Amino acid sequence: MKPIACDVLVIGAGAAGLMCALTAGQRGRMVQVIDHANKVGKKILMSGGGRCNFTNTGTTPANFLSANPHFCKSALARYTPWHFIEMVERHGIAYHEKELGQLFCDVSSKQIVRMLMDECQAAGVQVRTDCGVTRVERGSDGFHVTTAQGQFHAASLVVATGGLSIPSLGASGFGYELARQFGHEVLPTRAGLVPLTLSGKHQERFNDLSGVALPVTARCNDVAFSNSMLITHRGISGPAILQISSFWQPGDDLRLDLLPGQDAEGWLRAMKRDRGAAELRTVLSEVLPRRLALRLCEHWLPDRPVKQIDEPQLREAAALLQGFPLVASGTEGYRTAEVTLGGVDTHKVSSSTFESQLVPGLHFVGEVLDVTGWLGGYNFQWAWASGHAAGQVV
Repeated sequence: MKPIACDVLVIGAGAAGLMCALTAGQRGRMVQVIDHANKVGKKILMSGGGRCNFTNTGTTPANFLSANPHFCKSALARYTPWHFIEMVERHGIAYHEKELGQLFCDVSSKQIVRMLMDECQAAGVQVRTDCGVTRVERGSDGFHVTTAQGQFHAASLVVATGGLSIPSLGASGFGYELARQFGHEVLPTRAGLVPLTLSGKHQERFNDLSGVALPVTARCNDVAFSNSMLITHRGISGPAILQISSFWQPGDDLRLDLLPGQDAEGWLRAMKRDRGAAELRTVLSEVLPRRLALRLCEHWLPDRPVKQIDEPQLREAAALLQGFPLVASGTEGYRTAEVTLGGVDTHKVSSSTFESQLVPGLHFVGEVLDVTGWLGGYNFQWAWASGHAAGQVV
């Protein structure tokens, strides 16, 4: 069977791959996109609770983690959230801002996938699903790729295979294997934006509080995030915890401010002065979820009337409320992680074209690279920006 010839072959029909394909197609390039999954954009479809948090209007390079922090600057500057919003509006997709610059579809994430596929179709891009890759070789005339649907031959090969997060959607380490095959280093990977698990005393004491949610500031390694936290039957989750999980590793000191934006010491003094006869658990239940307040007084805080708490105990209680030391034992892993930290080392990839500096014609875009965004639409913006940058040159 004769190989299918094209200018550009994109492996991976996710956010970055489709963006790269439609951008290249609009330049008149013959583009083929292949994906081993049975449908395109699976992570787009499930993101944001099915509403797709497709970008963040406050995106800056500071919202990304990488061993090479300058790498993301060029692409993000050249393709901003406003460029993507323009496409969303052109396709008549209604959207809203939820919080902190996070934009979501009003109706469904399916609209974003449909938009990308419509743009691909208009640009003459062919997209194939159920097309797993078995072999990739590079010859003097380009790349020869063997798949479940035959052979492909392309001058440019774009690896947009994503990371290891959510294997149930088909995530795999294929992109990392491909990078290594062509001499690229892959930095250690781990789950990011992921719930944390508890064990031992903390797990025993919090286990039956599953479902309790509250605003906190989570701090670890000189980074802090203020948002809500949810206690689960295995540990802790919620936006503040998912955010800090990318900066936490086992053994790291993790502290929770349970009264963010308040002066716990000042508040306790006011309670002692104005409501001295009240039990600490009573006044605490007015500023924290009741079940949590009771549990804190059972195990960590003085369980007595506020007037009976002396000065050293008051200071100690305040310090605990503003810096509760939570000993997490691990994470829920790739099963529920929204992203993968680490990946293809960017030091041997061009930050303007995303082309390999080792293999001409080979490009890496999106999550397969060692660039990971915060929670809140940043990772999609990275997918659009990196895909667009490569799509302009392949």
